[in-house]
Order: sequence, then structure tokens, then C-alpha cells
Amino acid sequence: MTNSMTNVEFVQNLVKSNVNVLQEHITDQYQVHFVVEQDQVHYILNILKNAGWIQMSYLSAIDWPEENKFELVYIVFNWEKPVYVQIRTKIDRENPVMNSILPIYPGSKYYERECHEFFGVKFPGNPDYEKQLILENWDDIPPMRKDFDPEAYSKRKFPQREYSETYIVQSEGKSKLAKMEARKQRAESLRGGKK
Repeated sequence: MTNSMTNVEFVQNLVKSNVNVLQEHITDQYQVHFVVEQDQVHYILNILKNAGWIQMSYLSAIDWPEENKFELVYIVFNWEKPVYVQIRTKIDRENPVMNSILPIYPGSKYYERECHEFFGVKFPGNPDYEKQLILENWDDIPPMRKDFDPEAYSKRKFPQREYSETYIVQSEGKSKLAKMEARKQRAESLRGGKK
């Protein structure tokens, strides 16, 4: 007798039998996502890892300022049952704190650092989450928050430039093609005319 359960159905049964799923969406036969409460994230990620979802593929956030929430998105993958599973949860935007998943997925260390740097989410349990990873000497609100104003930041940090509306050729010298041809002829003359 063969098992007719698909990999997505297997994941659905596994997740739904262990946590209260607030929302679920099947993208296709290779990807499914579940929305759960914040206090259920570590529990379900641990269950998924023990069931073969050993690769932490991604961790990031989505800013929902109108709800005053950040949505954390964790994506894990199973090589034997090739399905990407997204676990999503919403956290408070004013005090964005989520305990680190470092004990479950050690590779999440850098994802959490990046999420902190770009959104401001704190990850207690990850000793390095506050170390800058990409944005050296950043001194403004995290740039992926929707209330970050890149134009105001640029005006504050960089000198203003005036641009003319017309394009003026400033070099009256030879074109690149002419310079290349001159170099080629010179090289041939140095070789004694041999190619």
C-alpha cells in the first residue's frame, strides 16, 4: 500500500496538529505558509526542524505601520520533502522584540542581525544581533521601515548638487574607438608589422 499524502499535506498535518494556525496559504506544491501567534513560533520551528526542515532559508520582516505591527517571516526547507514552509507572526512595532531562534537554527545569526539592522527588531538570545552587518555607521531609523524618508536622509547626509539640463561634451579628445585603434597600430608597429 502506498502513501498518497503529498508533501504539502504532510506539512499541513504536522503544523495544524501542533499549533493553532491563524491563517494558511498554499502557494503551490513546493511552498506553504502559516500564520501563528508569536509565542508559537519557536515551538513550531523546533517541530519542523525535527521533522526534516533543517535549512533556515530566510528570515526577514514586513512593516505594517497602519496596524502598528511588524510581520516576521521565517522560511525553512526540507531536502527530502522539497517544500518551503513559511512561518509568519506579527509583533508590536513600537517595541519589536522576538526571542532568537539561534538554538534551533544556528544559521539564523546573520538573518537576525540583518533584520535588526533594517527593521529594528531585537532578538534577545542572539549575542550579536546589534552588531552592524551591512550599514556601516548608520545613525538613523532602520531604512526598511516605511516611515524612513530616504530623501530627507540624503539631504541631511550628502551635499546638494546642481545639475544642468543640457549635456555638454567636456573632452574634445579622441573617441575610445579611435584610441583603441591607435594602440592596436602602435602594438603592430612594435612587433615589426607582424600579426
